[in-house]
Order: sequence, then C-alpha cells, then structure tokens
Amino acid sequence: MKYFLVVRQQNNQLGDLLCSVPMYLAIKKKYPESHITLITAPTNYDIPFKAINPYIDDIIKFKKESLKDYLVFLKDVRKTKFDIGIVPSTLKISRTSNIINFLSGAKIRVGVKRIDSEYNKLHYLLNVKGEFNWNSNKVHQLYRVTDVVKQIGCTLSDEEIKNVKINTGDEEVRFANEFIKNNFSDSGKPIFGFHPGAGKEINRWNLQYFLELIELLYKRFSCNVLLTSGYIDKEITFDLVKALREKNIEPVIAENFEIKKLSALFKRINLYITNDTGVMHLAGFSGTNVISLFGPTNGFEWAPVKKNQFFIQSETGNINEITPERVMNLVLEKYEF
Repeated sequence: MKYFLVVRQQNNQLGDLLCSVPMYLAIKKKYPESHITLITAPTNYDIPFKAINPYIDDIIKFKKESLKDYLVFLKDVRKTKFDIGIVPSTLKISRTSNIINFLSGAKIRVGVKRIDSEYNKLHYLLNVKGEFNWNSNKVHQLYRVTDVVKQIGCTLSDEEIKNVKINTGDEEVRFANEFIKNNFSDSGKPIFGFHPGAGKEINRWNLQYFLELIELLYKRFSCNVLLTSGYIDKEITFDLVKALREKNIEPVIAENFEIKKLSALFKRINLYITNDTGVMHLAGFSGTNVISLFGPTNGFEWAPVKKNQFFIQSETGNINEITPERVMNLVLEKYEF
C-alpha cells in the first residue's frame, strides 16, 4: 500500500487540523513509504498545512463553484491510483466527502458507518467501516481519528498520541529567544500568556474576567503579561490592553505570528490561559502549561491532553459561568512558579 487519500474537505480550522495529525502519523508508522494526499476546501486565509502536519505529501483543493470546477477537480484526483481512501468523519458525516472518496477510485475505502445514533447513509460506498460511540463515551478527537485508521491496522500507543508535537527549527527558536529578550527585561519573572479572542463569540470568556484574572496573577506572581492576538482578535485585544494599562499593567502583544514562530514562543512561556480556539491547540501541541476555558463546546473532546494541561468546563454551557477565582484556584493547585 503506497498511495493514501484523506478526504477532509470541510473542517479546516487550525484545531481540527492539529487534532488530525496522529491519524497521519499512524499511517506513516505502518507504511513508511506511503504518499498521503489531503483533499481540503479553499479557506479565507492561508493555512500552512505542511507546517502543521509534516506527514502530508500533497494537497488538492476542492471547489464547488461550478460543474466544470468539479470535473477538473475529479480529473486531478484520479491522476493518482489510490490504494486507500479515508473519510475520517470525526466531526460530522459528510455526504460530499463520501462521494468524493468513492469517485477517487480508491480500492479500499475507509470510514464510519455510525457515530452514536447517527448513521452514515452512504456507508455502502465504504468497504471498511466501523460503528463508534465517540460522543457517549466522551472520546477526544485525537483518539477518534486514530480509531478510524485502526480499522486498517494503523495504530499508535496512548503515549505516542499524547506526544505528538509541533516541531520548530533553529530559525523559530532564535525568533522566540529574541522576542523574549527584547520585550521582557526581567527574565526572573514568569511569563503568563493569555488569549482573549475566539472565532465564535460564544467561546469568548468575558473580557472583564480576563482583566480580573490577570490582576490576580500579577499581584500574586509579579508576572510578565503576554497577549496573543490573531487577525480576528484586534478589537478585543485593544480593549484588554487599554484596561490593563489603566491598572498599571503593561502587556506585550504577539500579533499575527506565523504558526511555528508562535509555537516556539509558547515553549518559552510559563503558562497560557485561553479560550477554546485555534491557538489553544497550538499551545497544547507545543507542550506549554495550558488552562483552557470551555462553554458550549466539550473540553473532553478538544482540550489539550498533556499532563501539564488542564481545562475548565462550564456546567451550563455558558463560558461566563466560569469565574476568575475558579481559574486562579486551578493555577495555584496545579502549578508552582
């Protein structure tokens, strides 16, 4: 078996892509000479797929704009005689993904027949398919993706799954070291990072709570304060910076950093407290001490899983039911600075 196809044209968010890395690693472990092609949809911003996932060899983008686009796309896919086609379906069952996988001509087509009570109506297009109780058993995404390829003998140990990480090179390490040297004059103080933004408003913890928490931590640990900010977070970050300065706390901002440079920076900080958003996953895969906050989404499914990483789940689904004091207590319980 050499040529593998993964049809994941939806769910192109950073967290989804990072959580799928163990699946590709499991394939490469069993088939070291394999060539893996990912089918994905165009995104609104550039995503460095291969920087996130070094096990991807080729990428084909699927556009649904016209019949002509579809025929050109299908011709491109069928240039390769795929041995195995995989539809992970760990987030939802996609009719389009199953059809593309079938039309690719892959000899072995792997996917899911059922997720809890939801059946794949096109499961007959698959010839290797399982029934999974991922939701009722509260299974993390890292294990869902490996469950899918376990059906074809591609396995990883629990330790291997939890040790998947972002690899950074000398350039990124130098960048992180210079950034810290130039922005934090007192190297003896711990650096605590915070991410107040998120793509979905329901995933954003109240800005006033971030302010109160940072005050608590600043008074207790005299810490350096780092704020991370992406393209969609500019307004939120500005408001928090303004409020912190009124409290005589001067934060440093890491804005729109490249993924590997930000990962290298995460490896140098002492703690990162974040909403459920893409950089949460990046910090998790960087091995950083992380506390992540969850409202409507499930922490058991998405939170970073290393031993120094913890999450707080709102019991009501409202992230603002989590208080700053609750987060502070978790910091004091789990870490020493």
